[in-house]
Amino acid sequence: MSIRHGLLALLEHGPRYGSQLRTEFESRTGATWPLNVGQVYTTLGRLERDGLVGQSGEDGAGHALYAITDAGRAELRTWFEKPVDRTSPARDELAIKLAMAVGAPGVDIRAVIQSQRRHTVKAMQDYTRLKAQALAALEDTASRERDDVAWLLVLEQLIFQTEAEARWLDHCESRLIRLSATAVAPAPSATASASASASVEPGEGPDAPHAPGARADGAGEPGGSGGRRGARAGGRGR
Repeated sequence: MSIRHGLLALLEHGPRYGSQLRTEFESRTGATWPLNVGQVYTTLGRLERDGLVGQSGEDGAGHALYAITDAGRAELRTWFEKPVDRTSPARDELAIKLAMAVGAPGVDIRAVIQSQRRHTVKAMQDYTRLKAQALAALEDTASRERDDVAWLLVLEQLIFQTEAEARWLDHCESRLIRLSATAVAPAPSATASASASASVEPGEGPDAPHAPGARADGAGEPGGSGGRRGARAGGRGR
């Protein structure tokens, strides 16, 4: 999350002081990403150091005001125009947790997935309820409040995100089930093959010469039953 650019966007509307910026930031985003005043002032100090904001006197209550500079406006324009970089995604705690749970001693990864799914579905339901409230507020208001529209967009992003997470968790569980089924499937062993080959008696098996009068398909007299037994033994050996 770019607090830096968020504060620049708010300052473009006019000089603000720290607590005011925090309140407006949380109002615009529905307090989804709460800030503390210390965090705001630390960011303002860095913006001032970089020449993107400057102090602009005080208000009537003695609060130090900050204003965006021309360099800050140029930085803000670039931020709006440039796509968010996805080549270095932010660390995702859930993805890391599942990755570490794979093969971890004493951890039932499917139980971890099911627990997370319940939490994710509940969050999705909460976001959907808040979205309905936000839409109702917009319909009741003659003028579309900027903060209400912004909050609605944030809520919808959260809903899409939790929906995707729930689908991903379903996929993870299906993947683990398929891999488990593959892992436990018995494979023919060299010992079993050797044992099957050793059980074929002399004169039996697909490569054994046929007894006189026996048909090549093994359906003849004495050589016939031996041919069928040899075929079965040979099949097990393969």
